[in-house]
Amino acid sequence: MEEFIVEKMKENKIPGISYGVIEGEKVEMRGIGFRNVEKALPATERTLYGIASVTKSFTALAIMKLVEEGKLDLNAEVESILGIELKPFGEPVRIHHLLTHSSGIPSLGYAEAFIDGFFGSKESWLPMAKPQDLVPFIKDMESWAVAKPGERFFYSNTGYVLLGLIIEKASGVSYEEFVRKEILEPLKMERTDFKPRDEDFATGYILQEGRLVPKPFPYGITSDGGLISCVEDLVKYLRMYITLEGPVGEEYLKLMEKEHIEVPWQMFGGEAYGYGLVIYPRFYGKRLVGHSGSLGSYTSFIGYIRDEELGVVVLENSSGYAPSLIGMYILAEKLGEDPYKIEAIRREEILKRFEGTYYGFKRTIKFTVKRRGDFLFLEGEWGSVPLVPEVVEEDYVRAFTLSGGRKMYAEFFLKDGKAEMLYERYRLVRGP
Repeated sequence: MEEFIVEKMKENKIPGISYGVIEGEKVEMRGIGFRNVEKALPATERTLYGIASVTKSFTALAIMKLVEEGKLDLNAEVESILGIELKPFGEPVRIHHLLTHSSGIPSLGYAEAFIDGFFGSKESWLPMAKPQDLVPFIKDMESWAVAKPGERFFYSNTGYVLLGLIIEKASGVSYEEFVRKEILEPLKMERTDFKPRDEDFATGYILQEGRLVPKPFPYGITSDGGLISCVEDLVKYLRMYITLEGPVGEEYLKLMEKEHIEVPWQMFGGEAYGYGLVIYPRFYGKRLVGHSGSLGSYTSFIGYIRDEELGVVVLENSSGYAPSLIGMYILAEKLGEDPYKIEAIRREEILKRFEGTYYGFKRTIKFTVKRRGDFLFLEGEWGSVPLVPEVVEEDYVRAFTLSGGRKMYAEFFLKDGKAEMLYERYRLVRGP
């Protein structure tokens, strides 16, 4: 397990990772690497990270608390609560639609512009110090709709900002205060808040031209991705879902993890969105529930399999490698399954085998093959060509590119431990 984590940290230049694993009553927690590279400060299970969109599960939980108390109705129209005109194609957007990202309105890109501006982008600047600042920006958002509410899934940070405003309206206190009093305090999540509690706060990094560059935490709007937490606290949070015991009743916790709408990304088949949670109903024959998050400089994943009393938390202070894949790798191992059956992990491991420098007959020509994410890149003196893998097998990969409107294939083989490539008119063999 840790060998896989360290390997991914090395490959993707990840400064630090903290993780936690729940197995019944047993809990394992650990930090690997640095919370701050420049000062050589280590990451631990108590190190604080921005948990990004994992915050959405807290926002959904807060809504459930208000519904349980009779202060909100999931079918209530957003317009009637916030006074924002929100009727795409004449159909009202309801709280349920915001929770499930099914308003019919594609993402407005506010969070991307906000974070890019915070990181010093020359093109993006959208200063949003508080939720109310977003209201003028989204005033005509219904004109951006492409479907009626409930018809399509479009992941929306804006929708969860609106949920934060709804929580404030219904509770009479700020979103942050409601989450503290009604969720964090009852669960004894003493280090979790919207500002770091102490100096054990990981510095967030992004990779620029091969260098780790520290970036500030994007303080501002909180209900879509602003919580700061640690493995130690998030283990307590996961226990609530596993045991169905916490500040919100079992009925409402189960409503959060109901499969309300299918999501457009599919890993195992049947993935759907609940309320602030993603459901993977076919994870090695088990039902995995969780959520991931990214602020660019911080990434996160929480997941649990209630029937097995298993849970995992993974926090990173960069976006070098998906914490969800690390979390799923850990869960697969704990289930006694082969983690390399996870398609994304399987593909990347096979593509890595074909990286290197390839030579033609008597070294007359030379190409370099590199993997970047899900793609291979063919590099030569004339530039770089992206290759899209179509077939990925243990000892064979077929990928294609486009040239002059034509589809051109590159085929990779492993023969007697040696890698070969056929590309256009050439046969090439990987050499030292």
